[in-house]
Amino acid sequence: MQSLPPATRAGRRCLLAAALAAGLGAAALPARANDAAWPERPIRLVVPYTPGGATDVIGRVVGQKLGTALGQPVVVENKAGAAGNLGAAAVAKEKPDGYTLLLGALTSHSINSVLQAATAGFDMEKSFAPISIVGRVPLVVTVGPSVQAKNLAEFIALAKSKPDGLNYGSSGNGSPQHLAAELFKRQAGVKIVHVPYKGSSPALNDLMGGQVDVVFDTLPATQSFIRGGRLRALATTTPQRVAALPDVPTAAEAGLAGFEVSSMFGLLAPAGTPAPIVAKLSAALKGILAQQDVKDALVAQGAVPVYTTPEQARAQIRDEVARWSKVIKEANIQPE
Repeated sequence: MQSLPPATRAGRRCLLAAALAAGLGAAALPARANDAAWPERPIRLVVPYTPGGATDVIGRVVGQKLGTALGQPVVVENKAGAAGNLGAAAVAKEKPDGYTLLLGALTSHSINSVLQAATAGFDMEKSFAPISIVGRVPLVVTVGPSVQAKNLAEFIALAKSKPDGLNYGSSGNGSPQHLAAELFKRQAGVKIVHVPYKGSSPALNDLMGGQVDVVFDTLPATQSFIRGGRLRALATTTPQRVAALPDVPTAAEAGLAGFEVSSMFGLLAPAGTPAPIVAKLSAALKGILAQQDVKDALVAQGAVPVYTTPEQARAQIRDEVARWSKVIKEANIQPE
C-alpha cells in the first residue's frame, strides 16, 4: 500500500484530534445538562442511627417532604454503627451526584471527626457538601432531688466549695453531653468528676437515684422527668428559653453567660456534589422547613427548627469542629 505524504498524514492527525476533542466535549454536555434535570430517579437518605430515635424521625419527616418537593421518592436507609461514624463515612465515599445524602447529627459527627480522627472515616471540612442545618436540640442542666441547689448559681457555688466532690453522668465518653459538661467546667471554673454511662437512660436513672449529681442532657431525654418532678432543671443551654420548659431560665439568665450548647442536625451531600444540585436541595429545604407541620414534627422531637444556606451550614460546622477540638485538647479526652 502506498504511504501518504507527511503533510497529508499530519493533516489527518489534526482532523482526528479535533474530532476526538469534539466527541469528548459532546459526551460531557449531558452530565452538565443532567444537573438541571436532577433528580431523575429515587434518592437515598442515610440516617446513621437505628430507627425510632430523634435523628431517624427528623430524617423521615425531611425525606418525605423532599420527595414531594423534588418529584422523586426519597428512601430513608438506617445505617447505624460506631456512634454514627459508619453511616457518615459511607456517604462520604459515595458518588457526588445528589442521589445519596446524609441526615446527620452534626455535633456528634464534628466531635467524632476530631476525637476519632484515625478511624471515623470522614473529615467534616473535606468530605461533605453541606446543604442546611435543619434543627437544634437543646441541652438542659439537670440535677437530682438530693442536690441542695435550687438554681445554677447555687450549684456552681456548691461545686466550688468542694472541688472534685461532685460528679456528673454522661451518655458516654466523647458524647456531646460529656463535652458540654467539660465546657461547663471551664466556663464556670469548677471541678466535677465524669462518670460515663452507655447511653442517657442509665445516666438519668442514676441521677434520680442520687448516684450522680448533675447531667447535661438533651431536652427529649430529660423533659418528662423534669415535668414529673423527679429531676430539677437548673438551666437550658440555649440563647432563648425553650417553649417546652418556659419556666426554666437559660444559662445566661442564670448567671453563666456564653454557655450555649445544642445538638445540631443537618443535611449533607458528598463533597464535590455539583452546585446546581446543592442549590436545588437548599431551595427545597427552605420551603419545607417553613411548613408548620414540619416545624411541629421537629418540635415534637425536642428540636428547634432551623434553616441555613449551604454557606451558613458550612461555617457553623466549621465552628462546631473548632469549638470541640479545643475542649478535647484542653480536657485531654481520649477515644475509648
